[in-house]
Amino acid sequence: MNRDIRSPFPALWAAICLTLAFSVQAHAQSTPAAPEAFVTTFYQWFFKHDNDQTAPLREHAIYNYVAQRTVDRLKDEYSRTGPPQGVDYFLKVQDYDPRDWAAHIATQRPIALGDVTIIPVTFGSKDKTSILVFLRNEHGHWKIIKIDDTLDYN
Repeated sequence: MNRDIRSPFPALWAAICLTLAFSVQAHAQSTPAAPEAFVTTFYQWFFKHDNDQTAPLREHAIYNYVAQRTVDRLKDEYSRTGPPQGVDYFLKVQDYDPRDWAAHIATQRPIALGDVTIIPVTFGSKDKTSILVFLRNEHGHWKIIKIDDTLDYN
C-alpha cells in the first residue's frame, strides 16, 4: 500500500519561522535604540545643521531628538534673551571646532535615575568638553529633556 500522505511538519516549521521573524521585527521596532547611540545620532545631526545658514532649533527635525516642551522653551528664551548663559544650549560653549567635535563624540555608560537616563558626552580630540545629556523615553522614543555642563558652579 503506497500512501501519498504529505508530512505537515515542513509547513508547520515554515509557519513557526515566519511568526518568530515577525515578532522579532516588531520587538525591534518597539525597542528604542540604546541611549548612547541616540545621543551620538543627535549630535551628528546637530553638527550638520549648526552653521551660518541653518540653526538646529529652526529645523523641524529637532523634535525627533528633543522633547517638545524643551524645544519650545529654548525657542522662547533664544528669541527674548539669546542663548541661555551666553553659550549654545546643546554644547555649553560659545565656540568649537565643528569638524573635530563631529568626528570625536564619546559617550559614556548611561546612568538611570527613575525615568530619566543621563549620558555623559565628551566632544573633541584636542580641547575636550564634557556635558551631561538628560533623556526620557516618551512613547518608545528617547527625547532630550535637558543638557548641563560639568564645570564648577560659578
